[in-house]
Amino acid sequence: MAVKLRFKRFGRTHVACYRLNAIESRNQRDGRVLEELGTYDPTNRDESRQVSFNEERIKYWLSVGAKPSATVRSLLKKQGIASK
Repeated sequence: MAVKLRFKRFGRTHVACYRLNAIESRNQRDGRVLEELGTYDPTNRDESRQVSFNEERIKYWLSVGAKPSATVRSLLKKQGIASK
């Protein structure tokens, strides 16, 4: 089973928010999720409240071989969460 860390979109039209999920690579973007790991709200003006991740669980999924998407990888680097 290949696991990826990727975003799942929710919210209104033109006001998108995203949930960070551990999901099987064969599932759709908005498909069945293994575990929800946090949220990302790019429309929030307060930068400290834009990102809310469960750092401990993200590190666990990375340690067992989950691959983050390009966008998720860049946000994890900004947050200081180690990723390969």
